[in-house]
Amino acid sequence: MKGTPMRRNQMFAFALAAIATLGTTTTATAERYRDRSVEITAVETLDLDRYLGKWHEIARFPNRFEKGCEGVTAEYALRDDGKVSVLNTCREGGPSGPANSAEGEAWVVEGGKLKVTFVPWLPFARGDYWVLWIDEAYSVVAIGNPSGKTGWILARSPKISKEQRAAAEAALTKNGYDASKLYNVAQPPG
Repeated sequence: MKGTPMRRNQMFAFALAAIATLGTTTTATAERYRDRSVEITAVETLDLDRYLGKWHEIARFPNRFEKGCEGVTAEYALRDDGKVSVLNTCREGGPSGPANSAEGEAWVVEGGKLKVTFVPWLPFARGDYWVLWIDEAYSVVAIGNPSGKTGWILARSPKISKEQRAAAEAALTKNGYDASKLYNVAQPPG
């Protein structure tokens, strides 16, 4: 993690909260944005090489670990051990605010189902990260998980078209999410 010592401690707490929110064994106080009576399905195949790289967070379901975050990006790169390095960056208060980052790792379980952790030395601190839909160009993606406590729309660019947004929201809705509760993330022009 990058930043001042105080920020590193806050980012460590951020990472722990992220895992707690992603996981399926979390406290009952976190809001669920998904009707869990609806079956959730990840894409059957995910071309990991095409998925790697930088993504901009277009929208998310509100969660405590991203409170006040704008201009959020996620960067994925293949590691020598076959896992994926994850670098999440949050800009506090606005797209040009101070940047804070959290580093983690992910790995494919099967198809579009991945596990992610920001504290790899804690074996129980793994969360589900499921690719629910991705467009043919690998430029827009809808992410969710069975618990329904988190979900995102990510894109290769900071802005997407109305049609791309509608397709991503339709994928979330198909998987039981209430897309009306999405929070639009401010991104820098680009």
